Formats: sequence, structure tokens, C-alpha cells
Amino acid sequence: MPEPTLNNSQKRPKIEHFVAPFDENSVAAVDAVKVQAKKSNLWTDAWKDMRRRPMFWISAAIILLVLVVSLFPTLFTQADPRVCQLALSNQGAAPGHPLGFNKQGCDIYSRVIHGTSTSVSVGLVVIVMTFVIGVVMGALAGYFGGWVDTVLSRLGDIFFSIPYILAAVVVMSVMSEHRNILVISLAIGGFSWPVTARILRAEIFKVKNSDYVMASRALGLSGQGTLWKHVLPNSIAPVIVVTTLSLSGAIVAEAVLSFLGVGLPPAEFMSWGNDISAAQSDLRTRPQNLIYPSIALSVTVLAFIMLGEVVRDALDPKARARR
Repeated sequence: MPEPTLNNSQKRPKIEHFVAPFDENSVAAVDAVKVQAKKSNLWTDAWKDMRRRPMFWISAAIILLVLVVSLFPTLFTQADPRVCQLALSNQGAAPGHPLGFNKQGCDIYSRVIHGTSTSVSVGLVVIVMTFVIGVVMGALAGYFGGWVDTVLSRLGDIFFSIPYILAAVVVMSVMSEHRNILVISLAIGGFSWPVTARILRAEIFKVKNSDYVMASRALGLSGQGTLWKHVLPNSIAPVIVVTTLSLSGAIVAEAVLSFLGVGLPPAEFMSWGNDISAAQSDLRTRPQNLIYPSIALSVTVLAFIMLGEVVRDALDPKARARR
């Protein structure tokens, strides 16, 4: 059937279509790629987030001050903490001695300053030991699985079932003639690594089946190379958070052992725990002898906890999204 013809009056008007040039269109701005832009990753995003938070700068300043005091105590006091005079026993503040004297006539301020080095040293050695052992055990167990995971996990369960404070008390009691910073660090760190190993093992289980890990194996990279080059760097963030938080626990553990009388010998080492232990008998008559080293311990521990909280939130994208 032939199509009907339209006369001039019935013809549709001609419509002109206009398309703007691509460089004048807003789509160009959306599709543009900044070649010179810096690559973004977890660590750069975490740093940008941390430096915007006042808690990070406060905790970092306190920790930096503690480290400087522990390394250079003579910059903050000229008094010798080992020079004690019974004639000055429990006397108050004096010129050059702002916190007064303890029961033995020793300068409290000087002992607090010099005790920083011992407490921080123990904490750092314990954390390094815990981090190394925990990372090695957790990485091997999580990546290789099978009998390797079974053996290492059961070994970790054995250590995890023993409270590390109790184990440290036993070790320090046995090693009573050789108590020093290394021995007390071994006593604490030797039983506190299973937490780090467990966390890293769980993270590696999530990461090892990722596409980029499979691609690296397909390209010929060995299992050990894939573990240390791809799997571990993408699983280490929670371990760093736990390590930062655990540093405060290690400092407290040293103070607890010294308070219980099985820590570092008071005659050889000055520490906050030893000063707190020595001052407990004078709590009613001279509470400041106990308060000053307790404040130093509390502020240091609080600074590391605050830093750990900030690092944890910064390395967790979900936490950044909720804020």
C-alpha cells in the first residue's frame, strides 16, 4: 500500500541540533585525568587524616618529649639521683629540687627524669621483640596454611594461654641474679607476641586470595616473594596499631614487676616502678613521693594510647568515613 504524501502545510518543521564542543562541555572536566597528580594510597591518606587531628599532635609532642628526656636526662636536671642524704628525708621543695626529697633523701625530680630512660627502654625492646616474633609467626601461619598454620597456631595458643605478667614474674624470680633491661624485656615480650601473630594471620587470610596476589604468582613471583612484597605490606596496618597500643602495656608491665619486687634491682636501675614501690609505705604521710612518678607513668602511657587510637582510626577507611 503506498505511503500517504504530505503537503507543505503538513510537513514537520526542520529542527536543528546543536552539540557543544567537548572542551566547552562540563563532561570534559569530569573525564579529565591529572597526569601530575600524586598517587593516593592507604599510608598517604592516613597521614593526611592524622595531621588534621589535634590529638595526634598532642600525643606526638608528649612522646617526643619523653624520648628526649630518656636520651638526654642531664638537659633537664643537674642533680645526681644517686646522691641521697638522710638529713633531707621527706623534705619539701628547695632551690634546684622542685619536687622535694623522698624517704631516703634522694631528689624526686631527678629520679623521675632519669627513670624515664629505663622505663622507655624496656618498652621499646619489648615492642621490637613482640613485633618481629609476631610478624614472622603470623605471616608464615596465615600465608602457607596447612600443617605450618596448625603447628604455629597451636604454639601461639600455648603462649597465649599463659598471662604474660604471671610468666614474667616466674622468669624474673628464676633469674633473680641476672635482672637487667634485656632479661625483663625477654620475660615480657617472650609471652606477649601471640596477639600480634593472631591479628596478622587473620589479615593475611583476607589478602592472600586477592587478584593482585594471584597475578603476581601467575607472573612467576615465588611464594616467599609474594608474601614479603605484596601480602605482608597490605596486611601490616592492624599490626602497627596493636604495636603502638601495646607499647604502653609494656611500660606498665615493667612498672608492675618493679612494684612487685621482681623487676629491676633498685640499687642498680632507676625506674618509675621502683620509685612507686618504695613510696607505697609513705602514702599517708608523704603521698607526693608516689604521686610524681605515677603521673610520669600515666602521662606517658596515655600519650601512647592516644597515638594508637589516632593511628587506628586513620588506617581504617570505614572509621574515616563515619567521621
